[in-house]
Amino acid sequence: AMKLVGYTTEEVMGHSLVQEFITPEHRTRVQGVVDQALAGDETANFEFPLMTKAGARIEILLNATTRRDEHGKVMVSSA
Repeated sequence: AMKLVGYTTEEVMGHSLVQEFITPEHRTRVQGVVDQALAGDETANFEFPLMTKAGARIEILLNATTRRDEHGKVMVSSA
């Protein structure tokens, strides 16, 4: 991912993906999908624009999945 967007881990840790790396017109939609993923709702083939360090816009395809325990509680969410 670092080669794709040009940022190091240190440059992005602690920063808001949506507020700092997503174009303004897509922030609400992307934040909704991120919130759903964190709540354990799976998302397939969600495409959104991401701004690289060089200022280029690239399209990202997100697939978020969860692992649940035997009671249905979300254990791990990955994207």
